[in-house]
Amino acid sequence: MDLSTALFLGLILLVCLLWKMRRPKGFPPGPTPLPVFGNLLQMDFSNPLEGLKKFSKEYGPVYSIYLGFTPAVVVRGLKDLKEVLVTKGVEFADRPEHRISQVISRSKGLVVAPYGRGWKEHRRFTLSTLRNFGLGKKSMEERICEESVYLIEELKKNKDSLYDPHYVLENAVSNIICSIVFGRRYDYDDSTFRDILTLVRENMKMATQFWAQLYNAFGFVRYLPLPHQKMFRNVKTVFGFLEKVLEEHKRTRVPEQPRDYIDCYLDEMGKEHEDDNRSTFDNENLFTCVADLFVAGTETTSASLDWCLLYMMLYPDIQEKCREEIDKIRGTRDHLDYEDRVHMPYTQAVLQEVQRFASVVALGVAHSPIKDVQLKGYTIPKGITIITDLSSLHYDESQWKYPYEFNPENFLNKDGELKKVDSFLPFSAGPRVCLGENLARMEIFLFFTSMLTHFEFQLPDPKSPPSITPLFGISQTPKRFKTKLVQRV
Repeated sequence: MDLSTALFLGLILLVCLLWKMRRPKGFPPGPTPLPVFGNLLQMDFSNPLEGLKKFSKEYGPVYSIYLGFTPAVVVRGLKDLKEVLVTKGVEFADRPEHRISQVISRSKGLVVAPYGRGWKEHRRFTLSTLRNFGLGKKSMEERICEESVYLIEELKKNKDSLYDPHYVLENAVSNIICSIVFGRRYDYDDSTFRDILTLVRENMKMATQFWAQLYNAFGFVRYLPLPHQKMFRNVKTVFGFLEKVLEEHKRTRVPEQPRDYIDCYLDEMGKEHEDDNRSTFDNENLFTCVADLFVAGTETTSASLDWCLLYMMLYPDIQEKCREEIDKIRGTRDHLDYEDRVHMPYTQAVLQEVQRFASVVALGVAHSPIKDVQLKGYTIPKGITIITDLSSLHYDESQWKYPYEFNPENFLNKDGELKKVDSFLPFSAGPRVCLGENLARMEIFLFFTSMLTHFEFQLPDPKSPPSITPLFGISQTPKRFKTKLVQRV
């Protein structure tokens, strides 16, 4: 082949690629994609939020980007996010088909399963089962308070020292969902369980990074020795751990005498349905539901508590105001009850400000239309990835008095009462709202107030405070830090 022929064929290929990546008619505008890579090389996947905000300034609150050959629509701002999540929540309630989610969940379970009969049945069953095991009831509160005792005792072992609280917080939070789903808790010195939690945390970061997005865009990348392979190794190890839990339950369960969520699911699988061939309750869905509950019930809540302690160290005056309110309402009792929160506007404002300012789940979980739908005058085809930038709500200058600083007054009116702010959606909204929202709120309040009852959390070195720049992932976490634990008498 001579040079002119090669150049001609190369030109034809380039034209074909550009044609393939042209925006459909009526599609939202956006930055010009590069051939093959789309806009992947224009984004900082270590933390893409600033880049998404920059694109929005040029193209508006609803715009499109290309992840390789795959188009996606980014939605920012209260008006348009409310339309996607709530007003047209059902129309946007599907999940896009991504290669990573296909490998990990096979479109089963509670989080990335497509909107339809199977997902609805499993969400309904899971909510009902969680309520049966105490969700929203005093028994669940007692379970969290019991775990708080273990947490405080562990912290007391490290009083008056510099201590990294991350793992025990993560373990304590995970023990709540494990007690519901597995029927057991794990000691803080259980090295096997610690390793599993570490792998889960790593994957929550890697799933949003460049190499994972490259694999989503180009399937052949799966077989290349690139950094994303560690994610699949981690998944294999975590799944092995969960498989052992399931095998043990199948060996030891007594039908119709459920100990936990797994037993309830196995009982449901054993029921006769009108058409057993159409039953969506099977071993694959069981496994994925257990994995979803374990991961989602651990990572975001423990990240929120990490941020709570970090901000209390950085703002000791706010920490002291919380403690004064806690002591006033607690009186001579050992601990607070969850219902006490209604008399604690300042503490509630602080906890909500932590979730706003840290924006723990900044982009939520991607949505997708169940059919072609109109949004802001644009036509959004069925199956398109919808990126819901929830962080855009939490720093919206038109919605917050102090959008770029940590300040509980963002949630307090002039009389010091807690106020509802529409632009606060830490758990998303609509049909796909976080299934564990109520449990997470209860855990954060009870663990936080328990820790502040027993300890002051101080900076190791006030002249060199820890960074508040988040580590981006499915959930944003702070960089690991140490705190000086001062036990209260």
